[in-house]
Amino acid sequence: MSAAKGLLIDITRCIGCGACSEACKTANELPAEMEDGLTADTWTVVSERGSENFVRDLCRHCIEPSCVSVCPVGALVKRTDGPVLYNKDICLGCRYCMIGCPFRIPKFEWHSATPRIRKCILCAPRLDRGLPPACAEACPTEATVFGDRDTLVAAARARLAATPDRYHPHVYGLTEVGGTSVLFLSPVPFEELDFDTAVASFPLPDLTWRLLMHVPNVVLLGAGFLGASYWLFRRRDEVAAAENEPAEGRHDAEAGGPHV
Repeated sequence: MSAAKGLLIDITRCIGCGACSEACKTANELPAEMEDGLTADTWTVVSERGSENFVRDLCRHCIEPSCVSVCPVGALVKRTDGPVLYNKDICLGCRYCMIGCPFRIPKFEWHSATPRIRKCILCAPRLDRGLPPACAEACPTEATVFGDRDTLVAAARARLAATPDRYHPHVYGLTEVGGTSVLFLSPVPFEELDFDTAVASFPLPDLTWRLLMHVPNVVLLGAGFLGASYWLFRRRDEVAAAENEPAEGRHDAEAGGPHV
């Protein structure tokens, strides 16, 4: 089994040159036009946030992705070596993955007659050839580095320990939604850079299973309640019918039949 790979993005080292975005466009044969945010044709962008801080946005490739768990046909899969990939041949176009993603990453090709879900694939074809993702290879300052996730976590912690004044003391993606394959270091609290710091610390698919595990009990209780309700209503109707029966009819029935 391949070791899980990932990216470490050090915001303190990013100069906002956009080389990662251009390399992504080239490697994935995307339209060259650079857009302001993530779209079906732009899978990573660099934007200035806060005071002179440049931040990349891209798929986080969650360890246990909610986009994978909500897809009803398995069009999205998580590879053991990191990437979350998409199979257009079996996609229903339901777009549940767009709703399920806590980072709002997957985008839909609204302009296409045969639309697909589009997002960063961690340059999986390059990984298969033993190459790093194009964005990491193109970064001139090593603001984005590629490697085994465990190694990247250790490197991030080492940077925090070596120069604590340089960083906010947290590795974003270490625990968020159970962990992601894309990790971030920042000089300021992440909420100041518009990161969602309110996301759960457990994998979101766990929440689904926590709810589903109660379904059998709910069904049994519901069936019992409906059965009891049916019996009570039927009994009420029988009692009402008996009370409304003519007195002579009741007398005859009680006597075993009409008297001659």
